[in-house]
Amino acid sequence: METKEKLLEIKNLKQYFNAGKPNEVKAIDGVSFDIYKGETLGLVGESGCGKSTTGRTIIRLYDATDGEVIFKGENVHGKKSKKELMKFNRSMQMIFQDPYASLNPKMMVSDVIAEGIDIHGLAKNKKDRMERVYQLLETVGLNREHANRYPHEFSGGQRQRIGIARALAVQPEFIIADEPISALDVSIQAQVVNLLKQLQREKGLTYLFIAHDLSMVKYISDRIGVMYFGKLVELAPADELYANPMHPYTKSLLSAIPLPDPDFERTRKRHSYDPASHKYSADEDVRMREVNPGHFVYCSEKEYQQLKAASKS
Repeated sequence: METKEKLLEIKNLKQYFNAGKPNEVKAIDGVSFDIYKGETLGLVGESGCGKSTTGRTIIRLYDATDGEVIFKGENVHGKKSKKELMKFNRSMQMIFQDPYASLNPKMMVSDVIAEGIDIHGLAKNKKDRMERVYQLLETVGLNREHANRYPHEFSGGQRQRIGIARALAVQPEFIIADEPISALDVSIQAQVVNLLKQLQREKGLTYLFIAHDLSMVKYISDRIGVMYFGKLVELAPADELYANPMHPYTKSLLSAIPLPDPDFERTRKRHSYDPASHKYSADEDVRMREVNPGHFVYCSEKEYQQLKAASKS
């Protein structure tokens, strides 16, 4: 059996805002998972569950309150020199949710894309710089004439392609895509996702794909993690999660996906999640447990035994 190579290890990651104050918010509360080289891990959950904060903390846009982010054997949140941070920033890039807000409206597209190239000194001269920009534009389905335009001259889908080109400019290994299609028209979403899949095949990229659109997440992801109120409550291969959801919150999320069958939709039973059903006592050992191979659920020992028994029957 082939052993997968771990690219990223998230260990007990915590991100508390206003820590220690009455208005403390535990945006991420002890999350742990691995991401393997060449895979796409989808991270889903409702708005405010902490999935975007997880992505931003991994890439050091936020300093972690506690825990570790191990990228290729090195702790991302350990004290690093400017040279080490430059190396890390080149290896890991981010595609943002709002393609317009994340692009400087005063900069031409060529300068937006080449910003990373300039910072890391990747171009030999001005001619090489522009050739790299042209190549990146063509890679994401645009053309070289677009280089001398400004972000406001493009559609939402085109702007997101520019954002992808900017992320690719420094030749990263790992990309965090933070809801990259939620601000786009439905007709454009599939184009952007297909582009990401194509780039992954061609360049051997690894993705953390953050979204709340469960149908699109299944399409692009190898494995899927489900977040609820700052905690990871389930993690499994994509097909397994959809076929056999175990945590009540995951069941609730999946039951809300609309299906293109009006007769089925009229009779389909929706599952609502009641958080009160998971009020654990202080002495209960509640953590992620492997119920089936590769299928982890956040549960108590008693719930674990019940899930194991149910999966065998």
